Amino acid sequence: MATASEIAAVGVIGAGQMGSGIAQLAAAAGCAVLLLDADSAALTRAVASISASLRRLAAKGQLSQAACEDSIKRIRCVSTVQDLREADLVIEAIVENEHVKKKLFVELDKITKPSAILASNTSSISITRLASATKRPSQVIGMHFFNPPPIMRLIEIIRGADTSDEVFAAVKSFSERFPDVFKICRLGKTVICSQDYPGFIVNRILMPLINEAFWALYTGVATKEDIDTGMKLGTNHPMGPLQLADFIGLDVCLSVLRVLHNGLGDNKYSPCPLLVQYVDAGRLGKKRGVGVYSYGQKSSNVKPKSSL
Repeated sequence: MATASEIAAVGVIGAGQMGSGIAQLAAAAGCAVLLLDADSAALTRAVASISASLRRLAAKGQLSQAACEDSIKRIRCVSTVQDLREADLVIEAIVENEHVKKKLFVELDKITKPSAILASNTSSISITRLASATKRPSQVIGMHFFNPPPIMRLIEIIRGADTSDEVFAAVKSFSERFPDVFKICRLGKTVICSQDYPGFIVNRILMPLINEAFWALYTGVATKEDIDTGMKLGTNHPMGPLQLADFIGLDVCLSVLRVLHNGLGDNKYSPCPLLVQYVDAGRLGKKRGVGVYSYGQKSSNVKPKSSL
């Protein structure tokens, strides 16, 4: 099993916003990065996004020009799981679906070298259950990054029931190597550690808040603007819960709430019907141009309808 200092090659699966952000962090931390996605267009967009992000940091003096270009050169795009054979650590950032993730972990377990650590960026799914799909459950762990990974200062690490102390220590130490742009790209992400319970720490607390904001909108307590302004100014949050939900993705919020509801059996996690309706209508948030708010696209006809 690789120690933190021995993690030199990192495989990242998924070239969306989360995967590309994780790839950028790993490259900036000095690792060779294998960025995997079956969609070549997604890989092209990811490399362009990573390059632009790193060059903005260099332009602001937060990263040297040489470090910027070296980081970009460390990223290699690949299209098959077999290309991850030599990775010391693989981090998946694919769809938040347990069945799909388990299927991927079965493949990774067969292909990656015996010492490789397998990590999931899941925000709510049980690491223990994902690990059960492999023959190396002691080497499976959760690494929950926050969106966007290069900017957000937190990484939430989750131990499965069988995650070894050595793997936990290696991943925690490695995570602290990721650069923090608020520290002018010196090393130092903040790491918190959670036991393997539904939603872990952050989403266990955050998603009921977002859900309650949807209930307030659904039942006509206030407008979306007043709900968000109230939480921003009344609790000193940087953005309101409805706007935050748009940035996370309403489909992701709904998925996490369903995991919490099923896993904990408490009706306080039951998703608000308005959230379900928005997702059904394709109003997924900023990534789709429309969610609770509009982001340059024409809004659909979904409107809050009180159930009272």
